[in-house]
Amino acid sequence: MNAVNLNENAPRLDRLQIVAIGGLMLMGIAFVHSATFASESAALVPALKQLWLRQAFWYSCGLGAAAALCFVDYHTITRWAFVIYWVTIVLLVLVLLFGTVRYNARRWFDLGFFSLQPSEFAKLGFILALGSFLSRPADELRLGINFWKPLGMLVLPFLLIMKEPDLGSALVLVPTGFAMMFVAGTPRKYLLRLLGLGGVVAALCLANILFVKNDHWRIPLHSYQRDRLLVYFGRDYTNFAPPNATKEELKRLRLKQMDDSMNVRQALISVGSGGLTGKGWGEGTQKSLGFLPRSVAHNDFIFSVIAEEKGFVGSVAVLTLYAVVLFTGLRIAGQARDRLGKVLAVGVVTLLFSHVFINIGMNIRLMPVTGVPLPLLSYGGSSVLGSLIAMGWLQNIHLNRRGY
Repeated sequence: MNAVNLNENAPRLDRLQIVAIGGLMLMGIAFVHSATFASESAALVPALKQLWLRQAFWYSCGLGAAAALCFVDYHTITRWAFVIYWVTIVLLVLVLLFGTVRYNARRWFDLGFFSLQPSEFAKLGFILALGSFLSRPADELRLGINFWKPLGMLVLPFLLIMKEPDLGSALVLVPTGFAMMFVAGTPRKYLLRLLGLGGVVAALCLANILFVKNDHWRIPLHSYQRDRLLVYFGRDYTNFAPPNATKEELKRLRLKQMDDSMNVRQALISVGSGGLTGKGWGEGTQKSLGFLPRSVAHNDFIFSVIAEEKGFVGSVAVLTLYAVVLFTGLRIAGQARDRLGKVLAVGVVTLLFSHVFINIGMNIRLMPVTGVPLPLLSYGGSSVLGSLIAMGWLQNIHLNRRGY
């Protein structure tokens, strides 16, 4: 009886995680506002087109979706897992055929008031479907066929997202899928062999991109993807010039390398110039003067804006909030009442961690530049909705944890 009473008095929702999510959303509104109000003309933009207000609107929609998910047991949701998975696959195909082209990529449906990015929801569909598949008895997971099926479920959205192209969003599927398979009980020898093979293939591909000069022998990549890797690894563009290249051609390649590395250099300057406490909210000179390009300051490089304006203290605050979200997510996984809940929670936590690591890493030059948003901080309706729906799943698993 005492155990039951204690259980009844236990908090239904994970309040610590909710507080951390709320802190991230408040910072998101504040610094999207700061990043987009970098010039006096920005104040003349109509209210409905101001990005910080739109961000607040998407937060409201996302919170509504997350709250609604808390009323439906995650077992009921996963009954529709493969339907959701295939719907997102169809959307990925359709966006390749009819999507809007921006920045040399076809990733969005232009709905007028909203640009829908299917890849953000395909990640969630993949987690749901893979979690449902891996929740079968552990003995079945030892069968070889049940190792290759999850890989097929991973490869299909991976290739479609790569085709857009969106290398960053495709890559986050890999650690997410492997973490879920590991936790579910997939034999380690299978995973280690595949990781070894994948590592060898990745090393060969990277060597090809960085050192092969003949166009006929290079792996086909979009030029901007290859350039980002060359910039990250410090390869000189002139090393790939024809043997008979003129001085003008070499100069053009050097200027192109300077342009391609500008975002990374300016992001580093932004982070470093913030010092201990920063220059003050709205006072960042890198984005105000346009050195940190205004087209990316509010999304891909929002962390640099925070670091410049709030310094080391602000950066640590961001990392602390994410650490709370991730560690409470792991706690939820540990308290889940079955393997399905555990695997889904681990999938969500790994996906969020991958986004945070890649995005902050590219802001401080630990990772190549990719279009991976910083969850709940970067501007973007699809990203915000996807992140908050994932948070709703975690709270759902917590509500239905062991003992309830």
